Amino acid sequence: MTIKRFDQSDLVYNTIKAHPRITFDIHNGSVYYQNERKLSGEFTDSINCVPTGHISLYEMNVDRDDDESTAPDLIHPFVIKDSSRTSFKKVDYPTSTLIGTHITSSYPMSATITREFVPKTSTFTDSAPKRKLRALKNTMNYNRYLSPHYAYSCSLSHYNSVGEKVIDYERDLDDMHVNAIYIPSIFYGSSIKKGSIDLKYYNSGSLIGRLTDSRQNGELIQVNGSTEEVMGVCLYDQGVILLTGSAELTSPPTKRWLDFAETAVEGAEESIIAQINFQGTSYTETITMLAHAEKAEMNHSNNQTYIDYEDATTYTEGSVATAPLYTELDKTIKNTVYSPYPDPTGSFEKITYISKIGVYDESKNLIGIATLATPVKKTEERDFTFKLKLDI
Repeated sequence: MTIKRFDQSDLVYNTIKAHPRITFDIHNGSVYYQNERKLSGEFTDSINCVPTGHISLYEMNVDRDDDESTAPDLIHPFVIKDSSRTSFKKVDYPTSTLIGTHITSSYPMSATITREFVPKTSTFTDSAPKRKLRALKNTMNYNRYLSPHYAYSCSLSHYNSVGEKVIDYERDLDDMHVNAIYIPSIFYGSSIKKGSIDLKYYNSGSLIGRLTDSRQNGELIQVNGSTEEVMGVCLYDQGVILLTGSAELTSPPTKRWLDFAETAVEGAEESIIAQINFQGTSYTETITMLAHAEKAEMNHSNNQTYIDYEDATTYTEGSVATAPLYTELDKTIKNTVYSPYPDPTGSFEKITYISKIGVYDESKNLIGIATLATPVKKTEERDFTFKLKLDI
């Protein structure tokens, strides 16, 4: 085994930018992610132990028994009641709980999209959805340079030729219905790619509505009607879609963009399908390492098959009583040079076959192994450069 140090010119650092495509289908009270169906395992009906349309965050509870009637096998946090009064943040011990009792909880092991309808009648103090919406106020107002539709509340007007004030655009999100769709960042990475959003609304298999951000400024424009109207906006960095369109798309049943994806949380409706398409933005740091095998280097191996054991001579120097001080074994390297004849061999050459490349840290700890699909024949006249790529 030969160890060589990478020079500075042998290490190249890069950042890979990718735009993975994401699709959510909401139908009949269920969410489907990337058109995947639920996979059954040996111990449970859901191999990832998460509902359909969810993604397992850490894949710790994979194919574990989650039957509540038996002893659940899912990974979970627990504490043991003792005199230290240690407990979960939001759980208080009942006074009747005995010392030594195991108190268990559960981990949030999955993530999926969330849809919340924010009615205009709700107030900031008594409605959690309204508080979430109000928390986006500063972010929306910051993005007004992209479009006036980002304004949380505004009134745009102009004066006509006779001096009359004409209202062009007026709204206040605190005084109107809002359909909010929240997408966790684990699905899109750093941000949603601009111009990639495509919302489709189906009724009995027929497309009744479609929104895209074709202008790449966050405006969600209806593109399947006679006129292009803005029905909402998207916050790319936060993964939030806000729909405000109240016009009826079809009847019966009457559907609006305010009703989009409602079956994700409010039950089944067989004829309606809501589809969300977009592309995320992910960055992956990579390092490219150039491992060199120069001429006349790496042509010796410690592999036992490298030595011809039929030829061995033992040398002994000095002695204590009759035992040698040390012994040297003079072994002949096996000649693997090809010859067309059965008995003679060709002129001897030191030949090795490179099959694996190990990567070590500064303390010479093995941190990675690159395995070649086919071993490479290395003679003293050949030099090779192997290109290794690693995500960091």
